[in-house]
Amino acid sequence: PLKDDKMATGSSIGKCNFCNATFSKKAMTKHLESCVQRKEAGEVSSASDKEKSKKMDVFHLVVEGRDLPDYWMLLSAPAHATLKDLDNFLRGIWLECCGHLSAFTIEGTRYSSYPEREYDERGMKVVMGDVLDARMKFCHEYDFGSTTELTLKVVSKNESEVKDKSIRILARNEAPSIGCVKCGKPATQICTECVYTGEGLFCDECAGGHECGEEMILPVVNSPRVGVCGYTG
Repeated sequence: PLKDDKMATGSSIGKCNFCNATFSKKAMTKHLESCVQRKEAGEVSSASDKEKSKKMDVFHLVVEGRDLPDYWMLLSAPAHATLKDLDNFLRGIWLECCGHLSAFTIEGTRYSSYPEREYDERGMKVVMGDVLDARMKFCHEYDFGSTTELTLKVVSKNESEVKDKSIRILARNEAPSIGCVKCGKPATQICTECVYTGEGLFCDECAGGHECGEEMILPVVNSPRVGVCGYTG
């Protein structure tokens, strides 16, 4: 429901989780290939760590809001992790509000959190390395009523030291600057009714007198699900 014209103008920037440098989404992907701190963080520091680690394929993913691409993350995901692991990660970071259903669509096949076999859906307990490869694009949907749609791309697949199935954030967008529709100050609250008309963003002070009432107000959060259902971040 949040419209693109309410977002900040220009390219969205994000911060590298390793060196805290800021770049645009496109530049961040290139930066991570050469980030010294990232390389140092990936080094195995002890013999005991080496024994626990194995070299395996790891996906470098870019994920963004389909309709709100200013919200984005760059992720590292072991190829032996499952789609369910990725779904849980996306829910935890960006989406979960009321336990809604979700699904990935990859190369025309739908992988659902609650598969309906009559529609040829598959479950999510599928190893990512079996269905994804470098340069592949796919999508994710959360909540089939007030749906939040994400687009994902496998930027690369490389062999790396892996200890577990953990998916990690490499970089993430900085919260976009969105102004209050009344006074222009940074918006901190969003009306779930008025946001559909593009007039539902307010600072704390202006939200206090909004005619729709407090029960319709949610916080502005750094997520493509901002202002949807009961999502509070």
